[in-house]
Amino acid sequence: MRRTIIGFIITCALGCLCVAPLAPEAQPPTHVHRIGALSGFGPTPGRDPFVEAFLEGMRALGYVEGQNLVLEYRAAAGHHERFPALAAELVQLKPEVIVTQGTPAALAAKDATTTIPIVMVGVGDPVGSGLVASLARPGGNITGLSVLVPELVGKQLEFLKDVLPSVSRVAVLWNPANPAHALMVREADMAAQQLGVELHRVEARGPDAFDSAFAAMTSAHAGALLVLVDTVFSEHRRRLAELAAMSHLPTMHQNRALVEAGGLISYAASPPDLWRHGATHVDKILKGAKPADLPVEQPTKFELVINLKTAKELGLTIPPTLLFQADEVIK
Repeated sequence: MRRTIIGFIITCALGCLCVAPLAPEAQPPTHVHRIGALSGFGPTPGRDPFVEAFLEGMRALGYVEGQNLVLEYRAAAGHHERFPALAAELVQLKPEVIVTQGTPAALAAKDATTTIPIVMVGVGDPVGSGLVASLARPGGNITGLSVLVPELVGKQLEFLKDVLPSVSRVAVLWNPANPAHALMVREADMAAQQLGVELHRVEARGPDAFDSAFAAMTSAHAGALLVLVDTVFSEHRRRLAELAAMSHLPTMHQNRALVEAGGLISYAASPPDLWRHGATHVDKILKGAKPADLPVEQPTKFELVINLKTAKELGLTIPPTLLFQADEVIK
């Protein structure tokens, strides 16, 4: 009997060992996606609201920086000549995707790699700049979002004309180093002819040319100023606002940041929205889509921002109809 009982106990014990659940295996670590970002603005992500908007868009899609996402950020801080070296530096880090802001940054990334997918954000004319074969079928390793700036120039001049019905000459500040500006200037010329306005082109490749540029506008008796979108102009927006105020020139901008710095009015696609939407392109690529097959998209949201404080300082009255259309009025 004793042997029987002991044998029964041993058998039960062994049975329990056999059926006892095994300790769960350690879960494989979450894959960490490395994304490169090439911007024309400030030196850190925390100081660039556009890049922060991109990270916000990525979070909404399940990518959290510090968990399953690493952002390798490089900024030219308004110096176009730095883009090639910064793009090459990002390529050496072997990111899965590179996100670029503006035409010069996108071109630099294109020259740096033909294999790493590139998502461009805020490019004026991706086809004319040679970045993609077509908007519908980009080809190559680049896709993203076009801001359609050339087509918007006419509308921007119309808004200037609404504020200044009698204006006959408008200066255009452009940067010859920006590949998108030549097309924008041509579009501005055609729109000006239809509005009965004469354009006076003024070049500025950097802040050291600002003083002479505004002197040229004054000599040409320009009654208003259109500032084309450019990282150099955005980086030095406060200086441009000061010079415009000193020259008593109402300014139209293609970036709301310049109106916040003291410009009069801006009408353009929302940069933060573009960056957030760029995150959807990155997500598709990370999930296996090829840039060549992802159509270049166009913005769906445009902002009209008016600085009433600047208007008052210039002695201007903004038409009520224009104020009604504004997305934001700075007082």
